[in-house]
Amino acid sequence: MRPLSDRTGTFTDSVIRRMTRVSSKYGAVNLSQGFPDFDPPRAILDRLKEVADEDYNQYSITWGAKDTRDALAAKESRLMDFPIDPETEIVITCGGTEAMMAAMMTVCNPGDKVAIFSPFYENYGADTILSGAEPVYIPLVPPEYDFDPELLEQAFREGAKALILCNPSNPCGKVFTLEEMDTIADIVKKYDAYVVTDEVYEHIVYEPNQMIYMASLPGMRERTISCGSLSKTYSITGWRLGYTIAPEAITDRIRKVHDFLTVGAAHPLQEAIVTGLQFGQDYYDDLLAVYTKKRDLFLKGLDDAGIVHNVPEGAYYVMVDISEWGYESDLEFCYDLAKHVGVGAVPGSSFFHEPVNHLIRFHFAKKDETLKEALSRLQDIRKKMPVKK
Repeated sequence: MRPLSDRTGTFTDSVIRRMTRVSSKYGAVNLSQGFPDFDPPRAILDRLKEVADEDYNQYSITWGAKDTRDALAAKESRLMDFPIDPETEIVITCGGTEAMMAAMMTVCNPGDKVAIFSPFYENYGADTILSGAEPVYIPLVPPEYDFDPELLEQAFREGAKALILCNPSNPCGKVFTLEEMDTIADIVKKYDAYVVTDEVYEHIVYEPNQMIYMASLPGMRERTISCGSLSKTYSITGWRLGYTIAPEAITDRIRKVHDFLTVGAAHPLQEAIVTGLQFGQDYYDDLLAVYTKKRDLFLKGLDDAGIVHNVPEGAYYVMVDISEWGYESDLEFCYDLAKHVGVGAVPGSSFFHEPVNHLIRFHFAKKDETLKEALSRLQDIRKKMPVKK
């Protein structure tokens, strides 16, 4: 038979989702795939029950139900500090994953180059390749995950048409400062390029760090596609609701790509989430307080166990240094960790373009009792984990 697609020939399965299966196999506490084990807000679930008996069982408008777009535009206009037109500048997508894919296919031609900070969420490289483009990676250097502006500019000198910017960052929890964002914006404008942002964790930014939206910076609104998701903000990862926000001319193209990719997001779920989008600021303050408490609980437990880690500035992930165990393969370490210790993690190498094999990623979007159980198991890590040195 004739060979299959070259562009997908190098793909593997998602390592993140694989580690969820490994966790299940060994009965491990799953701190790998980033979904909570607690319920969404009751008001959203109550509205979902009502929607089941209402007339929302057929297609919505392809680019999103009107009241969903209206509510999202009102919320994000307040956060981004500029008016967003729900009729011309928003697309509701099947999760942030589709939002990123539609954005990349809108921006990229075959043969284009796309700059990506490394470490990066594993989909970004795949999105670039599926768009026919070539990824160019710029290191974020642990433990602070700083970047060299000269290396970033070099990517654009070599022809990068766009930058993918995850802020706050998955997997390392970096929150880009205003100075860093201005530096990025200046380079992007200098080379007449685009930025595709992943702002899924916009509401999980720990003090004293601040969320800065790339589209809000001078001269950047017209060249930024802001991609987001409702999954993490409202603890509804299974609902698969995301969005893009971009100027009208760009959004018009995204809508066409989106139409041919998925037709539209689930209409009943769009209607139910309007309740969440209309929450007041107190909800987001409480959400941050909850995650700040979980971060503090989990990091203290790692400290008590003598496990070396970074301190995330945003999102709900932490990178752990496993150098002391001497593994050449962080993937092997994660398999052994699930098997022998009973805690699931993701190997850091799945996020880095560089040859990094001494880091793994945990997430702490779990009930306190789940985190305490994981930490209890990790207290015995040196008794149970093989040492390869």
